[in-house]
Amino acid sequence: MRRSRTVSAAALLAGSALLLSACSGGDGGDDADEAGAKSGGEIVNRGCQPENPLVPGDTNETCGGDVVDALFTGLVEYDAETAEARNAMAESIETEDNKTFTVKVKEGWKFHDGTDVKAKNFVDAWNYTAYGPNGLQNGWWFEQVKGFADTQCEDPEAGCKDGETKAKELAGLKVVDDYTFTIETEAPFSVLPAKLGYTVFSPLPDSFFDDPDAFGRKPVGNGAFKFDSWADNQEIVTSKFADYVGEQKPNVDKVTFKHYQDMDAAYDDLLAGNLDFHDQIPTAALAGEKWKDDLADRAIEREVGIIQTVTLAPKFKGPGYSEFNKAVSLAVNREQITDKIFHGTYTPATGWVSPVVDGYQEDACGEWCTYDPDKAKDMLEEAKSKGFKVPKELATYYNADGDHKPWSEAFANQVSQVFEGEFKLVAKPYPTFAELRADVNDRKIDGFFRTGWQMDFPHIENFLNPLVKTGAASNDGLYSNKAVDDKLNEADAADSTEEATKLYQDAEKLLADDMPNIPMWYYGLAAGHSEKVENVKVTPFGTLDLYSISVK
Repeated sequence: MRRSRTVSAAALLAGSALLLSACSGGDGGDDADEAGAKSGGEIVNRGCQPENPLVPGDTNETCGGDVVDALFTGLVEYDAETAEARNAMAESIETEDNKTFTVKVKEGWKFHDGTDVKAKNFVDAWNYTAYGPNGLQNGWWFEQVKGFADTQCEDPEAGCKDGETKAKELAGLKVVDDYTFTIETEAPFSVLPAKLGYTVFSPLPDSFFDDPDAFGRKPVGNGAFKFDSWADNQEIVTSKFADYVGEQKPNVDKVTFKHYQDMDAAYDDLLAGNLDFHDQIPTAALAGEKWKDDLADRAIEREVGIIQTVTLAPKFKGPGYSEFNKAVSLAVNREQITDKIFHGTYTPATGWVSPVVDGYQEDACGEWCTYDPDKAKDMLEEAKSKGFKVPKELATYYNADGDHKPWSEAFANQVSQVFEGEFKLVAKPYPTFAELRADVNDRKIDGFFRTGWQMDFPHIENFLNPLVKTGAASNDGLYSNKAVDDKLNEADAADSTEEATKLYQDAEKLLADDMPNIPMWYYGLAAGHSEKVENVKVTPFGTLDLYSISVK
């Protein structure tokens, strides 16, 4: 496949320097005048039913995330070509010690309800998200901010009610004036400025706090597109916000996120001109590169920051859990699946971090991510000797509204063949991604389940802290290892991005001992667009750049 430019250490450091020096802007997408792009018109983008209401602090999956990204603009944004961080709503983010950051917010920005976006809108939103009793999935993202622990209940798994915490607000957030606030972290955190582009750090209007539940169904953001309507399992409609003052402005007037439960149906719509962008060409069309014949110059390939893993449900945790994961991992022929099913568009994973981000290291998983049936059988015996109870049949769950059936069945068949006579792995579908995630979050899963991860910002930290640190928001397997936590905390507190990156790499290497989940493959994007549109860009995050696309 054609390899795109990767996100290097230089890119991330350049982004951080740009933020801290109070510079902003840049040409992140095709300028309508320079590119001759036509303004106006509407497009249909492939979407899916969000798991949760559309609140930045409670959206941590792509179905809702793609919409939230369109509706909100944060302090920082990422370049559509390189993912380099640059200021968006931030006039400047300054620090002398990587511990206390002074943020100046640009004036003149409006929410979609016409109210001004001020410093307090960031602080109020972050405090609400972080406060444990509010139960937002992304609250954990504020763990580095001073006072975070005081906003959490002692035992969140047992329930967390209002009044059970030491504080309701983060001690490290202070409003200085209408357009200035400060962030104080518990320890130096050098990658914070680049991290602030993730949507959890978006501002919220005062109206959110009047009725958060109602807001989630009819969100009011400050982004380039405003919310129009939401029909469950059908579509979410957005339109251009006339008063948007960001330096990048979209060309199209309307974007509909049409919900599909079948990738083949979406592909048929793409070919028929009823869908303008499809980010996941179905495996059937990949065979023999049929999709390239179908789409010609409308076919798009690039490397993206997405990894596929599978996780064994926490109910199985105990002696032998890690050994069982290693056994199953050794029974997977990744090269065969990526070749036969994904036709070379995906690459076998050798660790837990995407190759496109700063900090990637090859073979972090070591021997456990290789195909070795004999060693797999030995590890299964070791798991059993340590007390792991191997069921005669075990499920591996996937969501049927994505194109995950072929590889899930291949994974199950490979494992079953290696362990024939010991146990059988069976692929079982959930109708939708939202339903799968609901049972994952409610700890109802009784087998393996797919746990793919799309980067939120281009750094190794984003593939570790949210996924493997004790108590992290997306730590679906409830993995916990003090040595890993200590190393991640050391990395968080490093004086420089270079030092932090090395320490994060050290933490990743520790994961091979425990095998908290099973790395499968790194995504390579195979996407396409209709004949109706042009100036189509796909970001390193694997998403459509809504600023550059235009209708012919």
